[in-house]
Amino acid sequence: MSAALAVSGLAKRYGAVEALRGVDLQVEAGELVGLLGPNGAGKSTLVKIACGLVRPTTGRAEVCGARAGSREARAALGYLAEFFRFPGWTSADELLELHQQLAGSGGGEQERRELLDLVGLSDARSRRVEEMSKGMQQRLGIAQALVGAPRLLLLDEPTSALDPVGRRTVRTLLEELRRRGVSVLLNSHLLSEIELVCDRVVILLAGQVVTAGTPAELASPRGVEIDTDRGTEVHADAGRDDVPQFVEQLVRDGRKVYGVRVRTSTLEEVYVEAVGGETE
Repeated sequence: MSAALAVSGLAKRYGAVEALRGVDLQVEAGELVGLLGPNGAGKSTLVKIACGLVRPTTGRAEVCGARAGSREARAALGYLAEFFRFPGWTSADELLELHQQLAGSGGGEQERRELLDLVGLSDARSRRVEEMSKGMQQRLGIAQALVGAPRLLLLDEPTSALDPVGRRTVRTLLEELRRRGVSVLLNSHLLSEIELVCDRVVILLAGQVVTAGTPAELASPRGVEIDTDRGTEVHADAGRDDVPQFVEQLVRDGRKVYGVRVRTSTLEEVYVEAVGGETE
């Protein structure tokens, strides 16, 4: 099976400005990839090329094996922009019906019911958009992006402006989509959210991939903390393999051990190191 999104040697120039400079990126089937980078890093250009809204200067982008922008590629992807706005007078069901017509989906009422149930809005089918909370509109936006059963979902800040409960709801939804085999490219400034839900992380800077890997691969040791009857001992240069020796020595010395923490770098620390202090 072809990758949901395959980008090779992708470059885009706007006059003298190089928005992308030889980007290689791949999103496999059922994979959730987080896309990070400061403003001007090239994230929006990459997503626009994947959607077929912008043509690359050089390189190639494919969606499910089809050239980005082709009819086959557009049919295989769904998209939710960061600053989306739906007509306030439409109901959830009417909005999905409109997007079914736009996408050429023949799923009918059954598809609409299944999508609203998937995003937890089955009881809001007749509710107008203007009467919905921000979190409900965000979930309706994801349902809209899933019309026609796309294999690739492009999401731009899907948890922005949501409270912790709303972010958790969207996280759970993304995990369910992954379980169903839907691939997701997630652009978000909330590093903690990406760290919790994404299989891999790609960091762009000045149009190039500067860091990529799973959160575990990107994390580096930050020492070991051991809670004992005399307080917390900190071993700044130690790692996981050193823990048994530390605990054995403490027990031999008659000390009580209450807990051990192996500290690793957070995604935020990895990000700051990768972009060298660049701000959003």
